[in-house]
Amino acid sequence: MAVNSATSFVLSSILTLLIFSGMQMYKPLLVRSPITIIFGGYLGSIMFMFFVTAIGNLEATLFGKNFQLKLPEIALSMLISLIAAGMVHRICFTTCLIFSLITIYYMNKLSQKMYVTAPAAPAPVKNRRHK
Repeated sequence: MAVNSATSFVLSSILTLLIFSGMQMYKPLLVRSPITIIFGGYLGSIMFMFFVTAIGNLEATLFGKNFQLKLPEIALSMLISLIAAGMVHRICFTTCLIFSLITIYYMNKLSQKMYVTAPAAPAPVKNRRHK
């Protein structure tokens, strides 16, 4: 079920805060073993995905549907999620970076598939010279 941009902004903001608070509350559980440390980085990348979605929907609500995210917004979202993951464990920072880069690659791929239209074919040009 699709929702409008304002509702999606609220939902993704709430999910971002829930993931951040969950990572902080369960920090002792996330640093127990190497696999849970990697899972902490994965949670950080999920937080990154929701944060990017929240910023994109906020901009779509404020500036119109055709407004697109740019590199500064992505970098800010990445920095915030990396700091959140780094507060759990140093390795969570690294795995969050790796998982977030994979996430943004697939988000871009999906966005290109959904929203980019094929460019119009150029009109044929006729030569005026006759041979």
